[in-house]
Amino acid sequence: MWLQKEIRLKARTRGFHLVTREVLASLPELAAVKVGLLHVHIQHTSASLTVNENADPTVRQDFESYFSRAVPEDQPYYLHNDEGSDDMPAHLKASILGSSVTVPIKNGAFNVGVWQGIYLCEHRNNGGARTLVLTLNGE
Repeated sequence: MWLQKEIRLKARTRGFHLVTREVLASLPELAAVKVGLLHVHIQHTSASLTVNENADPTVRQDFESYFSRAVPEDQPYYLHNDEGSDDMPAHLKASILGSSVTVPIKNGAFNVGVWQGIYLCEHRNNGGARTLVLTLNGE
């Protein structure tokens, strides 16, 4: 079985946001999959996806703190700055973290660790709504 759909996530502030529930809510077809994979791709170059800790919100705050220091804004060596000081750093962060994640499926549910969830990593101050492409494959 193959299924592909797009979902639109509401605009969020800069930071790391759990979107696991939104992804699951958009896939009622998941219940019929005994074994499979869900590939989640973000159609943007200034936001990214990752899988990480889903319980303690300070982890998400620490992610934002780390990436803000590791890839700072307003650097004189950035040539791409027409869309604001947060744009080029957002592209770099998105490339470092990646534009997709793949989640294993078992018996109609995500087969991930107890403390794992899917993050939308919003790297822009005002990134706007984001589109995810969900591709489900399984039997």
